[in-house]
Amino acid sequence: MATLYVMDPTHSTASFSIKHMMISKVHGGFEKLSGKLHFDSVNLENSSVLAEIETASINTRDTQRDTHLKSADFFDVENFPVISFQSTRFEKKGDDFTITGKLSIHGVTKEVTLSVEGLNSELKDPWGNTKIGASGLTKINRKDFGLNWNAALEAGGILVGEDVNITLEVQFVKQGA
Repeated sequence: MATLYVMDPTHSTASFSIKHMMISKVHGGFEKLSGKLHFDSVNLENSSVLAEIETASINTRDTQRDTHLKSADFFDVENFPVISFQSTRFEKKGDDFTITGKLSIHGVTKEVTLSVEGLNSELKDPWGNTKIGASGLTKINRKDFGLNWNAALEAGGILVGEDVNITLEVQFVKQGA
């Protein structure tokens, strides 16, 4: 039987990196995320996760860039306020897992697979809450999700890369007794 956990947003992050000007990576993240995990380590087919990220909470440490990323050129937060992930399959890979699911960004849904480590161990925090944590990684092509804006560089090349590395560091709090 799957145990229900709810994401602890103060101890969870969703971050990304993407090539900028073809010379280095820009890093950013989202400040507001939530989710629920149903986890059954014995029968993984009973496990599922649903996570949501508020697109307007993007933070790349540059106000002008964040404003552009919120615009219709990229996330179009007015029309697409949430990025969501709904799992379809959990698989054990040694001590780690892969979680496959439907990622929805900018009104486009594609299947992606996360490489996940650390999902096995529950721990009690100093306040008596039972928690479980995990680290997840995946890579997507932003153009697959309709995020097509770019600019040519005078010296050749493009301003924004296509591949986006996504990193998740999440803690979930066990619900019920």
